[in-house]
Amino acid sequence: MQTSLSLHHFVRKPSIASEKTPLLIMLHGYGSDENDLFSFAEELPGELFIISVRAPYPMQAFGNAWYAIHWDNTDGKFSDDEQAVESRDRIANFINEAVEEYKVDKNNVSLLGFSQGTILSYAVALSYPEKVKNIIALSGYINQGILKNGYEKNDFSNLDFYCSHGSQDQVIPVQWARQNKPFLDKLGIKNQYSEFPVGHGVAPQNFFEFKSWLEKRI
Repeated sequence: MQTSLSLHHFVRKPSIASEKTPLLIMLHGYGSDENDLFSFAEELPGELFIISVRAPYPMQAFGNAWYAIHWDNTDGKFSDDEQAVESRDRIANFINEAVEEYKVDKNNVSLLGFSQGTILSYAVALSYPEKVKNIIALSGYINQGILKNGYEKNDFSNLDFYCSHGSQDQVIPVQWARQNKPFLDKLGIKNQYSEFPVGHGVAPQNFFEFKSWLEKRI
């Protein structure tokens, strides 16, 4: 566990040396922690410097969140977008810190998010596209309410998205995820979208597909 930067995180150093080391930052989902996605680390390309980050808001009992989800009997559930924007900017700042601290290639930064971590990955990439290159967006959607004002004018030419979702997802409806590709297409952003016959999780074939996608882009 590393604590010197502004967010708690785990690190896996690359097993393959290179002059410009690519960085992969993992952002877990609601109610989880930095251990969750870190289980993927040993299966991912050896040249990557991998950081798995813990979300800043502790939850009761266990786990952490990037922002609160409020439950309301009349409206169902809704996200605390103010907290989400704070987390968006904290992640953007953390990218700067990590690039400086670990001396990795600032032009080759990838994000891998799951669920709430994916929602934040979309928000960071679309708000600060100069900070990232590849985004693996698993089981999430684009929340336009937490994108930086004027994001439409950004230069997105460097971005490339791999997006996937479970067709049986009972947490985040697949209909929400299906809106991601047209949204990205409209902005002229490179992207790929896949669905798998699972619930709110990552199927083995999903993992191998995004791993292959990433290997070709780092």
